Amino acid sequence: MAHGDAQAPVAEVTRAADVPRAADVARAADAAHAAEAARAAEEDRAVDQALALVAGQSSREPRFVAQAQPQVRASVQSPRQSAGETSGQSTEHGPGPSLGAGSSGGSPRQSSDRSCGHSDDRSPGHSPDRKPGNGTGHDSGRSSGQASARDRRGQATAWREARALAARAGRGAAPRTQRLSLDRALGHVLAEPLAALTDLPSFDTSAMDGWVVAGPGPWALGRSDGGSGELGILAGHSGPAPLPDGEGVRIATGARIPANATAVIRSEHAHMDEAKGLLYAQRHVVPGQDIRPRGQECRSGDQLLPAGTLVTPAVLGLSAAAGYDELVTVPRPRVDVLVLGDELLTAGLPHDGLIRDALGPMIGPWLRALGAEVSAPRRLGDDAEALQYALTTSDADLVITTGGTAAGPVDHVHPVLAKIGAGLLVDGVAVRPGHPMLLARLPSGGPYLVGLPGNPLAAVSGLLTLAEPLLRGLGGRAPEEPYRVVVRDEVHGHPHDTRLVPVVHRVGSAERAGSPAAGEAGAGAEHVVPLHYNGPAMLRGIAAADGLAVVPPGGVRSGTEVEILDLPWASATPWTEGCFT
Repeated sequence: MAHGDAQAPVAEVTRAADVPRAADVARAADAAHAAEAARAAEEDRAVDQALALVAGQSSREPRFVAQAQPQVRASVQSPRQSAGETSGQSTEHGPGPSLGAGSSGGSPRQSSDRSCGHSDDRSPGHSPDRKPGNGTGHDSGRSSGQASARDRRGQATAWREARALAARAGRGAAPRTQRLSLDRALGHVLAEPLAALTDLPSFDTSAMDGWVVAGPGPWALGRSDGGSGELGILAGHSGPAPLPDGEGVRIATGARIPANATAVIRSEHAHMDEAKGLLYAQRHVVPGQDIRPRGQECRSGDQLLPAGTLVTPAVLGLSAAAGYDELVTVPRPRVDVLVLGDELLTAGLPHDGLIRDALGPMIGPWLRALGAEVSAPRRLGDDAEALQYALTTSDADLVITTGGTAAGPVDHVHPVLAKIGAGLLVDGVAVRPGHPMLLARLPSGGPYLVGLPGNPLAAVSGLLTLAEPLLRGLGGRAPEEPYRVVVRDEVHGHPHDTRLVPVVHRVGSAERAGSPAAGEAGAGAEHVVPLHYNGPAMLRGIAAADGLAVVPPGGVRSGTEVEILDLPWASATPWTEGCFT
C-alpha cells in the first residue's frame, strides 16, 4: 500500500464520509463529460498549432536548446543507480513519496526515466510550490543543460493533446500502396475501398439440396440434360435447359437455377412416388423459396468495405468471392528499435550494477502487434556518435529509442536530435508514468522518432501515448474509438498529470469489502480492477493486465467510469500476423 498503516483507519473513515449520493455522482459525471469535451476541443486547436509550427519551422528558429552535460554531485543518486537498486515497491494507491530526501530537485526526466518504484514519478523537485534554489543537488549552480531541461518540463504536452498530435502526424504522411496476392495480404490494411467485381451470386443458385420445380404441383419427375443424368443439376456445370411447367428436377446446393423455375423444395420436405413418377411437396411451396437470386449480396461496383479495413480471414474470403486475386494495401510501417544504456545485460542475472534489458525483448513484439514491420533491436549503449549514425542512416518510417530522454550526463537523445536538426513535436507529456517521452521528426523528410523512457512501464506508457496512434496513421488504420468502463476501486491520481494504470476487465458484482461504492456497478456488470505493481519500473502489473485505465488528475472514486486503452493482444486472434509474429 502507498499509505502507512497508521494512516489507513483515517483514510477509510474519510472515504466512507465522502461517498456521494447517486444523483451527485450523475451530476458530477455530466459535468466531467462536458469539461472533457471542452478540453478536447482546446487540445485539437493546440495540436493544429503545433503541427503548423513544426511544418513551418525555419533554420533560424530551432526548437532545440543546446545542452551542456549536467554535473552530477557525488551525494546525488544517479538515475542508473535508482533504476538498478530501488525497484520492487508496489504502488497500488497511486502517488507515493519521492525517491528520498536526497534525490535531485532537477528535471522530471531524471526522476522518471530510469528510476523505479513509484507510480507518479515524482521527486521533491516536482512540487508545484517548490522555489528555485531551495533544494539540493542540481538546483545549486545548475548548468545550461539543466535549465533547458527545466524549461522543457514546463512545456510538457497534455496527454490527450500528445496522442492527437501523434495520430495526425501519422495520417499526414505521404500515402503509399502495394499490391499483395490474397495469400500474402492477411493482417494488412486496405489502401482503397473494396468494390465488387461481379454480382454476388453471379447467377441464380440453389440454396439447398432438393428439387427445383416449375409451376404448381405435383410435378412430373424430369431429367437434367446437363450431363449429370439421374443426379440432376449439379454445381459447377453450365446452365441447364429451361424447366417445363409442371416438372421437377433434382438440384444440388450452389447449382444454377434453370429458367422458368418457381422454387426449390428441400429433400426432406418432398415425397417422390416412383410408381406414378410424381413429386409431392409436404409443405406449402412459396415462389422463390431456397433460391439465391443473382446480386442478392451485392451488385458489381458496390463498395463492400472501406479503405482502412484490416484484412482478416473473412475479408480474404469476401475478396475472392468478389473476383479479386490481389488487394491494394498499405505497407506496414517499418520501425527501427535502438536500445540505449551501458548498464543493460542481455542474458543472466543482474550483477555489479548491471540490470537485465526488459525493453529489448518487449518492444519488437509489441510494435508488431500494432501492425509494424520491426527490425531486430540494435543495442548502442550510451554512445552519442553511434546514436547519431543510427538516426541519420535509418530508412525506416519510425525509430524507437529506449532510455536516454532525460537530462542525465549520458542521456544523449536530446543533444543528438538538436545536432542533426530534428524538429520536436512533443517534448515531455503530462502523464505518469512516462513523463519524459518525446516525438520528433528527423530532418529532410526522415523518419519520425519516438523516444521512450528507460523505465519499463513508463516505456509502455510511451508506446500507447505516442507510438500506437502514430503507427495507426502511418499504417492507414482508423483511430480506435475510445470507450469507458466503471472502475471497481478508488484510484489515486497525480495532482496535475494524467495517470495510466494497468487494469483487468471483469464481469460480475463490483462489490468488495471496504469499497466506498460497493455494489454500484451491480451484479453482472462489466468493470475493471486496478492492478498492483504499477510503478514506472515495474512490469508485473502490466503483464497481467488487458488494458490501461486513463485516470485524470486528482484520481477517481470507485464506481466512476474511466477511459480504457486496450493492450494490442487483448482481443487478438491466432491468425493475426500483426499480433506477435
